[in-house]
Formats: sequence, structure tokens, C-alpha cells
Amino acid sequence: MIEMKNVSKWYGSFQVLNDCTTSVAKGDVVVVCGPSGSGKSTLIKTVNGLEPFQKGSITVDGISVGDPKTNLPALRSRIGMVFQNFELFPHLSIRENLTLGQIRVLGRSEEEAAERGLKYLDRVGLIAQKDKFPGQLSGGQQQRVAIARALAMDPIAMLFDEPTSALDPEMINEVLDVMVGLAQDGMTMMVVTHEMGFARKVANRVIFMDQGTIVEDCTKDEFFGTVRSDRARDFLAKIIH
Repeated sequence: MIEMKNVSKWYGSFQVLNDCTTSVAKGDVVVVCGPSGSGKSTLIKTVNGLEPFQKGSITVDGISVGDPKTNLPALRSRIGMVFQNFELFPHLSIRENLTLGQIRVLGRSEEEAAERGLKYLDRVGLIAQKDKFPGQLSGGQQQRVAIARALAMDPIAMLFDEPTSALDPEMINEVLDVMVGLAQDGMTMMVVTHEMGFARKVANRVIFMDQGTIVEDCTKDEFFGTVRSDRARDFLAKIIH
């Protein structure tokens, strides 16, 4: 589904990704973790072209992300993206947040967009909030709306960029529960997170990054059981403690 080969990226003279190679198969749930500034968020943002890269190649469902001829907006419409800070439109109702992208990008009618949007709003347990505005919801509720909005676009894969890091501790589980349900339904997912409980529960693989490099790319059991690098072992000891 997602293939990355020797991907490197620089900001000026600073190299933020260094020769990153990995792949994500259909139905895989891959957790990307590592210390702050290790390149995790940049890595997943290159997958849908939100971050350009200078070297290497990325293909998503056979489409080359780095090819100048690729229609990136069309590609992004097929890859759900959930950000750290929700990115909902504050002046639109929840219903309108769910339908706008479907109407503008996918060309759906208002009725069809509303039907699909509300179906996924119900799935994340928030159908009663459909006529409210984002500012009237808690952070956890806003993030669940953001997930429903992404799902309403019928994505072939979902990218999550630290989806719980801006939330109060008691709101984290309500978002993680939705993500666990998606994983169990077979959604292809790349998730940047420090939530190791989520990784243990649903990840197929864990990618550990440090200083722009993929240090570990292994199964969940290998990562939590026999992690090979000292850097990853040190990170795990701190975060689990």
C-alpha cells in the first residue's frame, strides 16, 4: 500500500530524514515512535505530499508521490490525515465540517455527503453533537470528529500525527478506542504516537526513529521483547516508566 525507498529530506542544510526505507502492507497498523525531533511527523507527512522530499521515492497504491505529474490533492483525498490539533473549521458546524471535503473534493451531493458524514459521526459516538460548533466540544470530541471527517472521504489508508498529544489525559482513551476499532476493522494505518499501550494492543509493526533515521523496523513483539538498539531500549525504558 505504501512503499518508501531511501527517502531523505533537508530543511536548508539540516537533514531531517536520512535514507528512510520501509513499507506498509494493506491492513497493517504501523506505529512510528521516537524522541522529539527525530523526524516522525515529517516521515508520515511525506506519504501524502504534505512535506516534499529531495531524495528517494514514495509510492502509495502504485502512485508516485514525488512525481511532478501526480495530482497530489486527488491522492490526499484517498489518504486520511488526522493532525495533533484537530484542524476543524471553527466557523462551521460539525455536520458542515464532515461534508465540506466530500462535496468540494469528491463531488458528492449535499445529501450523500451528510449521510456518509453522519454515519461516521455516529460510529465515533458523537451523532448528538452534529449541530454544534467545534468550540463547543471537548478536545477528545473534536479529535473524534476529525477522525470521522477523514473516514467520510473513504480513504485507502489513514495517517495519524500524534493524535492524542494535545489532549487532557482523561480524553486520550476515547480517541484511542476509536483508533483501536479502526485497526480491528482492517484499516491500513501509520500512527505517530507515544502511546505504547496502543502500540502493544493493535500494531503489527513498530518503527523507531532517531535523528531522522529509522533505527528499528520490526514486529511489535520484537520491539517490546528483544529490541536490538541501545537507543530504542533507552527510549522505551523512559517512556514506559
